[in-house]
Amino acid sequence: MTKPAAGAAAPPAVAERDIRASDADRDRIAEILREALAEGRLDPEEHAERIDTVYRAKTMGELEPVVRDLPAAGGSRPQQGSAGYVHGPGAPAPAPDQNLVAIFSAAVRKGRWQAPARINAVAFFGSVEIDLTEAVFPQRQIQINVTAIFGSVEIRVPQNITLRSSGSGILGSFEVETHDAEDADAPQVQVNGYAVLGSVEARPKRGAWIRDLRDRLFEGHRELRQQLRDEHRERHHQLRQEQREWRERHRSERRERRDRFRKGTDD
Repeated sequence: MTKPAAGAAAPPAVAERDIRASDADRDRIAEILREALAEGRLDPEEHAERIDTVYRAKTMGELEPVVRDLPAAGGSRPQQGSAGYVHGPGAPAPAPDQNLVAIFSAAVRKGRWQAPARINAVAFFGSVEIDLTEAVFPQRQIQINVTAIFGSVEIRVPQNITLRSSGSGILGSFEVETHDAEDADAPQVQVNGYAVLGSVEARPKRGAWIRDLRDRLFEGHRELRQQLRDEHRERHHQLRQEQREWRERHRSERRERRDRFRKGTDD
């Protein structure tokens, strides 16, 4: 057995992009894609295409381009204490007071909007819905004055702000799920008012729904991919069966022609 020469060069190191990808590497990239889908950075078709690429990848170099245009998992998220509000220096000017009145009707304020310092909500034989979960808070204090007479007022706030109340129900319901934010600088929403033969409800909208929705979307895409694979497999099996039947018919026709030819020769 010969020994390598003392001065022999060591084999060149393998480039990082050529290292074989592990299951953990693929799962990490898949998590980034799931985050991007939940945040709207990818549509369902793009997400499905990239997930397929991830689980077919053999090396790290094949994984990296899949998320090259996406932030790292969790990297684009604001921290719990600062999500959803921008009060303080550099914040936009406070919005004017807003009135939401529903008389034998419905009034809704939701989506991405600038929350004013004061909101007045009146429901008389009607319903008012105020959703602050996607709102921008130019100021720290927000006061919501509610009056529900034979009507209802429903208020939803982000989970990471403080929610307080001062109100009462007269032959009605005034329910506010008070909540203290972990961040001392988080906005505070104060709900005041009363309900007469009506209802007022205010509570945080739990942030867990985002993961639930993302998981449902991911599960739906996985079921769709499985359904497409099953349909492809069934179609492939059907084509093979049709080919076998065609070949069998072709053989039968050739045997018949050969038998007729032999019979004619014998005659």
